[in-house]
Amino acid sequence: MNTVLIEKGSCKMVAHRGVSGLELENTCAAFVAAGVKSYYGIETDVHVTSDGKYVIFHDDDMKRIAGVDLVIEKTDFERIRSVRLPDKDGETYRSDLIVPTLEDYIAVCRKYDKVAVLELKNSMEPRHVEAIASVVKKMGWFEKTTFISFCADNLIVLRKLYADASIQLLADKLDDECFELMKKYRFDADLNGKFVTGETVSRLHAAGIKVNCWTIDDPNNAAELIAMGVDFITSNILE
Repeated sequence: MNTVLIEKGSCKMVAHRGVSGLELENTCAAFVAAGVKSYYGIETDVHVTSDGKYVIFHDDDMKRIAGVDLVIEKTDFERIRSVRLPDKDGETYRSDLIVPTLEDYIAVCRKYDKVAVLELKNSMEPRHVEAIASVVKKMGWFEKTTFISFCADNLIVLRKLYADASIQLLADKLDDECFELMKKYRFDADLNGKFVTGETVSRLHAAGIKVNCWTIDDPNNAAELIAMGVDFITSNILE
């Protein structure tokens, strides 16, 4: 098992949920797997638990990954942390596979000097957006963190707090509303790579907006996007 090396030129590669093609997504194992390779950044997702803690997990509930009927935002931190996660085969259990904290994730990014690409999942109360940013800042990794979200309100709160924060707005496609938000709040773009065209990249670059594409696992698709001049590619397995 290994990553798939590609000719990336000046495009920067981001490990999606860690190297989730090798290790279970959004675990410290996946983050370390990215840390020891040539990735520019490590992407992950942060949720707020019912008792106001910050944990790393993609889905709203734990059914797909852990087979347990727990909704992250309606469950307290200790219960979530008590769940042992099966490895990628769905059968093997390892003591290191548990839900990481926000601090766990940032610590790995910091240790291996990788940019943290941190998705704020779902709509969050402004106090939680501020608190998450504060955790990253206290750990000394704010300047090497890019905050991303599908929820523009999360990112607007962050921009008002931190004028110079690195922020990308997630979207399936670039429509006029997204484009205007990006220009107004100085957000970069984090787009579904299946819908990105050379025209899209040119339009964004002309406005001074960088382009990240998710989730690209086919080397041919990646080559096409690199030829268009995208700035970042987020992938489960391409390096």
